Amino acid sequence: MIDNVIQTRHLTRYFGSKRVVFDLNLNVPRGSIFGFLGRNGSGKTTSLRMILGLLSPTWGSSTVFGHDSQHLPPQVRARIGYLAEGHPVYGWMRVKDARAYQSKFYPRWNDKLFHSVLEFFRVDPKTRARSMSRGERAGLCLAMTLAPEPDLLILDDPAIGLDPVARRSLLESMVYATRKADRTIIFSSHLLADIERMADHIAVLDYSILRAQCSLETFRSCVQQFVLRFDQKPPELPPIRGLIQCIARDNDLRLTLVNLTEETRVLLNELGAISIDEVPITLEDAFVSYLGGSLETIHLSDTPELVEMVGGVA
Repeated sequence: MIDNVIQTRHLTRYFGSKRVVFDLNLNVPRGSIFGFLGRNGSGKTTSLRMILGLLSPTWGSSTVFGHDSQHLPPQVRARIGYLAEGHPVYGWMRVKDARAYQSKFYPRWNDKLFHSVLEFFRVDPKTRARSMSRGERAGLCLAMTLAPEPDLLILDDPAIGLDPVARRSLLESMVYATRKADRTIIFSSHLLADIERMADHIAVLDYSILRAQCSLETFRSCVQQFVLRFDQKPPELPPIRGLIQCIARDNDLRLTLVNLTEETRVLLNELGAISIDEVPITLEDAFVSYLGGSLETIHLSDTPELVEMVGGVA
């Protein structure tokens, strides 16, 4: 049985009548680097805030290290490092003051690690936070997140607003943080390159609903693209299980499908195409197609019993 550091069950949050997160069932395995994907406004930040106990769910529950998120004891919170979206800091503090303040809360504070991250981002300890660049502020926040030597790192869109150099520095620091074999990292992002470079597991949240939860390799293998060529205008398509994108061009149809079955292959062969070719699909195209696909998309999961339809096509 997989040891999950984070588990959510039917986690849901409404703000008034607006549904932000709905029926989220998430499992984050110990030791994984877990990429939390979704377009802006999909509910990623709200989900992470509920998992951390910073926001109460409308219904449902979540646990961290087996403890209810709404009642995390201090010794559990001390094992969690959280880098909030936007890299918030106390602008009036100097870097050395921020270090003195933050270190009081963590018994395992690693001062050497704190200063090495600052050095990596070229942050002067005497600088006042309000006068820092975005990259320097990200470095300070990351240093304060890593120095407690947490067992769980939760990073909410850590690279947002950073230039390519600062973003690369942040990712390299994350790589350094994973040297501890049982350390778990969950980080949200809508930047595919960051996910592809770092993550071994992913979850895709879209319009408040979890649409995929699997290993990165499972995602790669489950999204496929085919070009169907006809000798005349292509026919109108019947309902096709797992069809997430269809692009018509002249006498061709380019179909992107998820969780292709033998039954679907038979259906494609019955459409009357003169040729059917599977074409390579990049990881970026797979993500874009999946996030932009129809509500008939099948959930992706490494756990077979969790595979279900979102829409009504069976």
